Amino acid sequence: MSVRVRRVYDPPEPDDGVRVLVDRLWPRGLAKDAAHIDEWPKGLTPSTELRRWYHAGEGSYEEFRQRYEAELAEPEAAELLGHLRTLARRGRVTLLTASKAPGESHAAVLLGLLKGKR
Repeated sequence: MSVRVRRVYDPPEPDDGVRVLVDRLWPRGLAKDAAHIDEWPKGLTPSTELRRWYHAGEGSYEEFRQRYEAELAEPEAAELLGHLRTLARRGRVTLLTASKAPGESHAAVLLGLLKGKR
């Protein structure tokens, strides 16, 4: 599987493959036509409550990861995650996020799950 995480604000690259926005909210200041998004599965993103809790600094990344993985086990999210796995088996998938720290975000959790690290 060829999956990677990039910031949505970075210019698209020819080898991005399927570009999937994994944020619940549209990135500020980014025009939709400039984003070159192929898919936007909002049901795969952290719940509003979990996102707000994590951004408020109330818990560790590890606790966030565990809570988010529990959300991803729910039927809708699990189906969408399965779809991403199918896409990744077919070719490159680039997970896009507006997060300033993609390595400690929900995108990193998704990347780990798609690469079988969890």
